[in-house]
Amino acid sequence: MKTHFLFPNKFKTLGWILFLPSLLTFTITSLFNIDIDQYLKIKVFAIYEETLGERPGFFKIITDSFSYELLTLLIIVGGLFICFSKLKNEDEFISKIRYESLVWATYFNYLLILFFTLFLYGMPFLNVIVYNVYTVLIFFMIRFHFQIYKLNKTTSDDE
Repeated sequence: MKTHFLFPNKFKTLGWILFLPSLLTFTITSLFNIDIDQYLKIKVFAIYEETLGERPGFFKIITDSFSYELLTLLIIVGGLFICFSKLKNEDEFISKIRYESLVWATYFNYLLILFFTLFLYGMPFLNVIVYNVYTVLIFFMIRFHFQIYKLNKTTSDDE
């Protein structure tokens, strides 16, 4: 079966190497209110930049901490590699599980956003929106791998 838009299987290992330490670092810094803005200050190109006390502008080179941006890039790229790398035995049934898991993760994610929109206000709601950048990938990852685990358990029980 030809699988479109999937990475080769070896990308899954690279994904875990990028994803786990980055997510752990992001979670620890968020939970314990650790500010990592003083690290990794570099010059970056900004399409639009606005900070307190300075005039906003378009297309500027600014000096900024790249720490959170790097964590976000590593979490997203790692998550994409994990979620969308072929399994060693990719077939139509695995594709069906992948599709259903993606639909389920999307529905679940947006149901949570609707819930928090109705019952959470202020900065906690803003935090939910920030975390939402990662949650579709995480929900998909959990559901897909759980379904694959159940499939493998069922086939090993049948033998």
